[in-house]
Amino acid sequence: MRNFAVLVWAAILIAAGLGICAYKAVRLGMPIKADQDTAVWTVQARIGFQGEGGPAIVDLALPSVLPAFTKLDEHFIANRYGMAVDEAGDQRKVQWVKRRARGDETLYYRISVAASEQPAHWRDQPALPSPPDYAEPYATAIRAIISDVREQSADVFTYTRALLRQLNTPQPNQNVALLRARAQSPQEWAHQVIDILKGVRIPARILWALPLEGATNDTRMVPFLQVHNGKTWLVFDPATGDPGLPASFIPWRTGEIPLYTVTGGHDVDLKFSVTRGHRELLEVVRRDAQLKGSIFGDLSLLSLPVHSQNVYRVLLMVPLGALVVVLMRTFVGVSTFGTFMPVLIALAFRETQLLWGIALFSMIVSIGLMLRFYLERLRLLLVPRLTAILIIVVGLMLLTSLLTNKLGVERTLSVALFPMVILAMTIERMSITWEESGARDAILNGLGSLLVASLSYLVMNQRDLEHLMFVFPELLLVALGLSLLMGRYTGYRLSELRRFRDFRGTPRA
Repeated sequence: MRNFAVLVWAAILIAAGLGICAYKAVRLGMPIKADQDTAVWTVQARIGFQGEGGPAIVDLALPSVLPAFTKLDEHFIANRYGMAVDEAGDQRKVQWVKRRARGDETLYYRISVAASEQPAHWRDQPALPSPPDYAEPYATAIRAIISDVREQSADVFTYTRALLRQLNTPQPNQNVALLRARAQSPQEWAHQVIDILKGVRIPARILWALPLEGATNDTRMVPFLQVHNGKTWLVFDPATGDPGLPASFIPWRTGEIPLYTVTGGHDVDLKFSVTRGHRELLEVVRRDAQLKGSIFGDLSLLSLPVHSQNVYRVLLMVPLGALVVVLMRTFVGVSTFGTFMPVLIALAFRETQLLWGIALFSMIVSIGLMLRFYLERLRLLLVPRLTAILIIVVGLMLLTSLLTNKLGVERTLSVALFPMVILAMTIERMSITWEESGARDAILNGLGSLLVASLSYLVMNQRDLEHLMFVFPELLLVALGLSLLMGRYTGYRLSELRRFRDFRGTPRA
C-alpha cells in the first residue's frame, strides 16, 4: 500500500511539473536554452518645428492595435513639455503642450516591438455607408465593375479580394483603365477603392502602416485597405489584392485622422527612423504572456527584483545537488560526512572553481584535523571544543586569504565563501570517525564527501540547467517526485556488489 501511494504521488508530481513546463514552452514560447535572442524593432518618430513664441500644442497619432507584435517599450522624449496620451477605440494619440515655444523645438516618440502571435483586436464598430453619387463617366464604369465582382463573390472577404484583383489586373478593360487614370498616388487609389466599396455598402477605411525593413532614417507610411465584415476588420493590400498585413509592417493609425497637428509653430518636419536590434527572448516571451492574460506571465521569477532573481538562480539549483547526493548515497553507496554537506561545499565551489575549491577544502580540513587531535588531549567539553575548532577554521581561512593575496592568487580569496560551521563539523566528525573506525574509514568518508561535492558542483554549474530551473521553477515538482521514487529503493548499492558477490554465485578470484 505504501509503495502504491508513493508511486501515485510521484506520478502526479512529475506529470504536473512536466505538463506546466510543456505548456510554457509550447504555448507561451518560453525558451528552453539560455541566451536565446530575438529580433526587436525600434521605431522613432521625430517632430521638429519652429516655435512662434506663444503656446504650442503638438498632437501625434500613435499605434494602438499591434497584431503580430508585442510592445516592449514606449518612451516620450520632450524638454519641458506637458504630456497626455488619449485613446478612443482604434485611435490613440499623444499631446504635448508648452506655455512658451520659441525657436527650434524637437520632440521624440520611440516604441520597441518584437514579433509574436498576438491576434488583432480592432475595436471600432462602423456604420453601414450610404452609396455615393458617382460622377460620369466614372459612375457607369463603377457600376459595371460592381456587377462583375458580385457574380464572383459570396461574402465581404471574397468580394473585396475579387474587386482588388480585377482593379489590379495586368490587362485591364476600359472601365478599370478609366479608374486607374484617376488615381495619382497610393493614397488616392485606396480612397477610390473605398468609394467603390461604399457603392455596395461595405464599411472600409485606410490603415497606415510603417515598413520594418533594414535601418532607415526616413521611412514612409504605406496605405492598406481595411473592410469590416460585420464582426471584425479585414486587411488587404490595395495595390495587389493580397489579404492580411505583411509581417514586416507595423500598423500606426487608421481612418482619416491626421498623423500630426501643430498649433503655435511652423516649418513642421516629421521623420520616422527604424532600427533593428536583439533582446533576450525570455523577456519578450514574458511580456507576450502578460498581454495574453496568462497567469504564468505575472508569476514569473522575472517579476522579482534583480537581487532576488540572483538569489533564486542559486537556490533553485540546490535541489539538483541534493538529488546527486541521494543518487550517490542510495544507489552507489558513497559515504559522506553529513547528508547534504556536499551540496553546501558545492555551492562554495561555484565561486572558487572546482580545483581550487578541492585544494582549499583539503588543506583547511587537514590542518584543522591535526589541531583537533591536539585539542582532544586537553579533554575539553564538546561545545567549547566545537567553538575552538570553529575559531581555528576562521583563522585558517583568514590566513589563507592574506597569504595568497600577497602571492597574487585571486581565486583563493573566495575561501571565505566556504560554510564555516560545515567545515568545523566536518573536522569534528572526521576526527571521531578516525578514533572509532580508524584512519581508513575517515579518509574514505572525506574523499567521498569531496567526490559527491564535485559531482554536485558539475551539475549545479550547468548554465542550461540553471536557466531551466529559473524559467520553469515547476521542475521542483519533478525533483520532488524523483526523490519520492528513490526513497523507496531497497536494492543493492553498486559498492555492495563486490561485498555480496558470493550470494550471486560468483566464484572468488
